Amino acid sequence: MKGFYAALIVVCVAGGAWLFYASQHRAARTTAAPAPAPVVTDTFPGYALGSPTAPVTIAEYSDFECPYCAGFAAVQMPEVQSQLIATGKVHWLFRDFPLPSHQYSQTAALAAQCAGEQGKFWEMHDQIFTHHEWAQTGKDPSGLFRDFGKAIGLDLDRYQACVDSRRYAGRIEASRQEGVALGVTGTPTFFLNGVRFQGRPTSDALKAMTDSLIAARKH
Repeated sequence: MKGFYAALIVVCVAGGAWLFYASQHRAARTTAAPAPAPVVTDTFPGYALGSPTAPVTIAEYSDFECPYCAGFAAVQMPEVQSQLIATGKVHWLFRDFPLPSHQYSQTAALAAQCAGEQGKFWEMHDQIFTHHEWAQTGKDPSGLFRDFGKAIGLDLDRYQACVDSRRYAGRIEASRQEGVALGVTGTPTFFLNGVRFQGRPTSDALKAMTDSLIAARKH
């Protein structure tokens, strides 16, 4: 009988030790935080169109929720592309400048940057601006932007992981701060070889100023 109790004590002690060990490892597995996604805070100059050796560089500071920006993108930008970018006169840079007054401009900027991660920034840019009705609804456009991503052929799982991590929030804010330092207060704002263009220019006005800058370089 004494041997039975001794054996029972040994079993209980061993079992308790195993349960303690297993519980610690389960706790470690359940409480371990996933590795944070890298946050990009680089000095990215902006997504570009045209040759970097073009005589004129135009930097556009834009807000995806801004109706004037959407109007420029839909009406003027195709002419800019054919008259100035395709002809080798202009190197075009897009810079994010989300306005604090716009609730979803950051959401849209993140969508475009995450599309850019898959080489589809300009395709998402065009989708967001040419289907700009979303900006008038006051509703979160995240689902619509995901539909845009599907339409342009993004890997949606990769896109969603990028958006959820807010990976490019630092890059977007750095672009905005750069604009603030340059005196940008509204969108769209354009700089042609560092010279700010006031107002809401047409493609013809941008062409005239571009040609003037190119002519000045020749003298």
